[in-house]
Amino acid sequence: MKVLYIECGMGCAGDMLLGALVDTMENPDAFVDQLNKAGIPCVHYQREVMKKLGITGTKMHVLAHEHEEGEHHDHHHHHGMPLHEIDDIIASLHVPEKVKEDATAVYHLIAEAESRVHNEEVGQLHFHEVGMLDGICDVVGVSYALYELQAERIHVSAVASGNGTVHCAHGILPVPAPATAILLEGMPWYHGNIPSELTTPTGAALLKYFGDTYGEDPVMTIHTTGYGFGTKEFEQLNCVRVFVGEQEENGRIVELTCNMDDMSPEGVGHAMGVLLEAGALDVYTINANMKKNRPGLVFTCMCRETDAEKMRDLMFLHLTTLGIRQTSCLRHSMHRNIRNVSTDYGNVRIKYSSGYGVTREKIEYEDLARISKETGKSIEQIREEIRKKMK
Repeated sequence: MKVLYIECGMGCAGDMLLGALVDTMENPDAFVDQLNKAGIPCVHYQREVMKKLGITGTKMHVLAHEHEEGEHHDHHHHHGMPLHEIDDIIASLHVPEKVKEDATAVYHLIAEAESRVHNEEVGQLHFHEVGMLDGICDVVGVSYALYELQAERIHVSAVASGNGTVHCAHGILPVPAPATAILLEGMPWYHGNIPSELTTPTGAALLKYFGDTYGEDPVMTIHTTGYGFGTKEFEQLNCVRVFVGEQEENGRIVELTCNMDDMSPEGVGHAMGVLLEAGALDVYTINANMKKNRPGLVFTCMCRETDAEKMRDLMFLHLTTLGIRQTSCLRHSMHRNIRNVSTDYGNVRIKYSSGYGVTREKIEYEDLARISKETGKSIEQIREEIRKKMK
């Protein structure tokens, strides 16, 4: 499984995270060219490869109206462009729809945090034009970079916020800035010993939206490391560091189990579908005899540890149970991938799995069922035909 680990020992700002992601790419200049063709008005991306403290990395520059972003560009002021106009700009960009969707969602996280700080409706917020353009560049750039990298899981370290105070439009405020503090809710963070703002609202919003897990660094095989440099200079290297690599599917999972004797088969089937759509690894039932000699079932949902709370709440919502048992266990699984194979019946997906000295392959059932419906042949006949042609 392809994973990405974001190390935030010196905090996170949008341009630093973008620089680190670009630094991991095989052809970073081509990607920066894609960003400049996205159509963000009056801005231009520039990539600078530089060396700091003996380490080579990437510094991303954003020129808005031919001027580079200011040091405090991530603090949005309450005059200028309303949020709906920012939504319109993102919607008009020449980028994949997924990138637009993600970038819009990140900007709305920032707006919601600002609205809580200032007790204003989100629709009444206005963003300073230069800060807004810089923010869009950072948010769209990171969303596009992650879209290109296609990591299946994104892990984020504990986030250093920095110490001291920061100058904003409203005056001198403590670090982390109020909006940043709200965005960091639910994420592990700490001040650290650097007397400066290290994490900005934009950086915090990007970590909050894209991160799957926070805190502990994952066990992974690293393929590429990227460094994204900030503008400020400290004795400690001022960068966001990104590791791209592979992580075994093996790991701890959670089993959520309950017993029921008063639920209809339709309701059980619906609940299973809801949990699977929400990301459960597997959901199954076992017939059992319950108290009062009633026939019932044992309902089990297997999920990642990070999804346990969400799955528990869905089970209580869609099942009649009054209690759920939670067990943590270690799962061993084989490496899996899917390949498209050209056959006389068109493209057919083949599932391959390997590990522990074993290799297997299996033709996707949905493809076999489709061909059976089209030809009138049995699934076994089609499976045998395809296997003979593949030898």
